[in-house]
Amino acid sequence: MATVELRFSAQPEHVRTARLVAAAVARRAGVDEAVLDEVRLAVGEACSRAVGLHRSHGITEPVTVVLAEEEKTFSIEVIDEVPSAGANGAHAVPGARGGSDEDADADGEDEMGLAVISGLVDDVEVSSTDQGGVIRMSWPSAPVSVLP
Repeated sequence: MATVELRFSAQPEHVRTARLVAAAVARRAGVDEAVLDEVRLAVGEACSRAVGLHRSHGITEPVTVVLAEEEKTFSIEVIDEVPSAGANGAHAVPGARGGSDEDADADGEDEMGLAVISGLVDDVEVSSTDQGGVIRMSWPSAPVSVLP
């Protein structure tokens, strides 16, 4: 079905644009109006997390947001380019050897953002590989009838 891909440099000011685009595409896909605020907030959290990871790891690649309208589902993937640390799927922290207070703060912020997203979205998956991380969120949608 229809897909929109948004790529933006890892700057906090671009997160607002991602939220607005996500809400507009979700509305067009038939996501219930009552859920649009949740879509905006979840995308904002996921994009802020990706921007923070890029900036803290010195990644200059853009953050990618893929908005897809499927048969009865609207999904959003927020993709960062920060490789995972290893088997646990957590993102690596540059210069981390034994874990510092700064590392613990970054991990705490990361987990807090994921907790907020989980509270907003019933269907959410978080994964990371040596290529980067993905937060995939989806909501039910209904086809929007177009009036002649």
